[in-house]
Amino acid sequence: MAADTETDRTSVVTYVPSHQKTEWKNHAADLGMTQAEFIRTMVQAGRKDFTLETENPVEPDSPTTDPGGDDLESQVLDALESNDALSWDELVKSLSSDFEDRLESCLEALQRQNRIQYSGRNGGYTTIDQ
Repeated sequence: MAADTETDRTSVVTYVPSHQKTEWKNHAADLGMTQAEFIRTMVQAGRKDFTLETENPVEPDSPTTDPGGDDLESQVLDALESNDALSWDELVKSLSSDFEDRLESCLEALQRQNRIQYSGRNGGYTTIDQ
């Protein structure tokens, strides 16, 4: 039987100072990620700086259906491996919580930079005229 390169997985082993592993482990926990998910995400994020600027940046030879780098497949597998089974709603909630955290952080940063503000009068966030 031929190997399916789309679903084959392999391990990567690396050695780092113990303080660095501890820092990565804590950061992963803060983000609600497994250590493996955290490291994959950070490596993929770093690789984006090494691709050519194009209208639709693509990772070379990406085996995923999301060659831009979000790697949804790994996130789904990690969520399912951490649980016995997840319903559609549970899986959506598991995968979307990261987005809500990122959005909140982004909104807080934009408010600190005085680029946006919350306007009760307008019923939501608005940009601040510079």
